Amino acid sequence: MTKEKIYLLSPKKYSPEVIAVTFAKTSRSPLSFQEIADELSDESSAEFHEKWVVGYGHASVAEHAVLHIAIENISRLAIESIQSNRLASYTEKSTRYQKWDLNAFVTPPELDGHPLKSEYKKTIKLLFKTYADSLAPTRAIIQERFPRKENESDEAWDRRIRARYVDACRFLLPAASHANVGMTANARVLESAIRKMLSHPLIEVRQIGEKIKEAAQNEVPTLVKYAEAVDYFNETERELSAISKSCCAPTAPSGNGVKMLDHDPAAENKILAASLYRFGEMSFTQAQQYIESLNTEERAEIAEKLLGKLGKFDIPLRELEYSHYTFDLIMDQGAYYEFKRHRLMTQTPQNLSTNLGYITPKLIQEANFERPYIEAMEAVTETYQKIAAFNPYLAGYLVPNGFNRRVLATFNLRQAYHLCQLRAAKNAHFTIRRIARKIYAELESVHPLLAKYMRFPAEETWQEHI
Repeated sequence: MTKEKIYLLSPKKYSPEVIAVTFAKTSRSPLSFQEIADELSDESSAEFHEKWVVGYGHASVAEHAVLHIAIENISRLAIESIQSNRLASYTEKSTRYQKWDLNAFVTPPELDGHPLKSEYKKTIKLLFKTYADSLAPTRAIIQERFPRKENESDEAWDRRIRARYVDACRFLLPAASHANVGMTANARVLESAIRKMLSHPLIEVRQIGEKIKEAAQNEVPTLVKYAEAVDYFNETERELSAISKSCCAPTAPSGNGVKMLDHDPAAENKILAASLYRFGEMSFTQAQQYIESLNTEERAEIAEKLLGKLGKFDIPLRELEYSHYTFDLIMDQGAYYEFKRHRLMTQTPQNLSTNLGYITPKLIQEANFERPYIEAMEAVTETYQKIAAFNPYLAGYLVPNGFNRRVLATFNLRQAYHLCQLRAAKNAHFTIRRIARKIYAELESVHPLLAKYMRFPAEETWQEHI
């Protein structure tokens, strides 16, 4: 009897393209993975990819070539294009735990030689100066609330409390602020990401796409070399933008910023039926009819068996995906930076603007810093309108974290468990905690049997901040 073997095809020994071909060839080769890999060269792997991945469209082979790309000193606005790719992994420099250098921002190439360039830079520098000036008064208040511990150094004390005041000050940081992000993606995802970046309306993003393509080709010379701009993206955006602007006037925010637009009223019964189906031998129709024959208490007992034993770090069964919820959300840009990380859901954010107003954190008010904060935000609004008249995409660079933004989102209950529990945690940004709690309230109102097993901190404090 042949003994099982499990081993690593190390990227220290084999190139990403060789690894991808090794896995692809196992479908028709009797050799072991190790033997296949040892027979390959970068040249033969490139020939394989040209024939099968490019020529015949077997793109899934490219998923075995994984790259880790370091991207530094780009704008947070550009980050959004990069992170819009669902099946990649990202780690980003945080505005909550680090303080920003006053000159760490992007001036878009489109403004070179334009009379608005000086006003753009003046407004950005005002935001950064106001941000820097806000740190000391807000820190002083937090220091009073969280005194230094015995034998604690100034550095350790500031590190312990930093997020508590920086979290409010960062509302002033614009989308032009520099950011670093590490991206891990397979070559198939990367090719799609590069195509989108090369088709983007902003020069900065297109230039980043070219540089990522160049860096990737050093490792996977075949798998991304045909990534080019896509006319479909540009034409569709242009035509739908024209219709959107002509058909509907901008709408001011109303309500609490969290509105459920759609859900499946039968989702609880479907999830419970699917859970029985998974472990039984009946048809789904039988399982659904059985669940529908039960009273509320009996269904609650099955719900308890499905979710009652969830541990703190456990993920619910996939059967919770037999549901959907669509929300129209309004949140500040700082909260959206947290929300956009939930890429498995479907998200449609609108472009950044100043048209939906901004949030003023209570800590800014308590520090007697409200006037300079408002003056900075109003200066942004004025400059934004001028630049938006020239190019609305460019105007997005100006918009600070404190301004509101609309996003349409559709997700299932399993995704909602992850979103609500993670973003309602005590260490989460306070405005995303508000969004997470309100989404939960909507879910609980329509599907109480299954939503009630979400775990939340006993005390909620987001109200103290806004």
